[in-house]
Amino acid sequence: MNVANMANHYKNQQAMTASPEELTLMLYNGALRFVAESILGIENKDIQRAHNANLRAQAIIREFRATLDMEYEISKQLDPLYEYMEYQLIQGNATKNALLLVEVKNMLQELRDTWYQAMKLARGQRAVGN
Repeated sequence: MNVANMANHYKNQQAMTASPEELTLMLYNGALRFVAESILGIENKDIQRAHNANLRAQAIIREFRATLDMEYEISKQLDPLYEYMEYQLIQGNATKNALLLVEVKNMLQELRDTWYQAMKLARGQRAVGN
């Protein structure tokens, strides 16, 4: 098994054993990575790379939207935010405007960091409860 196959195997194992919270964090990290790759593709005039990475980021954002539970207020607040990010990704992809993607990247980074802090807080509370 070569290094690339081993890395893919490890990632698959990680995803299969992750909690829902960890999976969400992994998706945020993936979306950030794909947006950054798309920005880099635009900057390097590698249009196919920019396009492919952008589509992957869009797919993650759509997955976030599809899994929102609208019984919760936070979901009602996140949905238009995700909708806006998807729109910006589409516009950035169509026009190859990296600034639109930078905006999405910054928004994703903030959501990812907030999610990570919430996970840490929840773990701490569970530890105290046990």
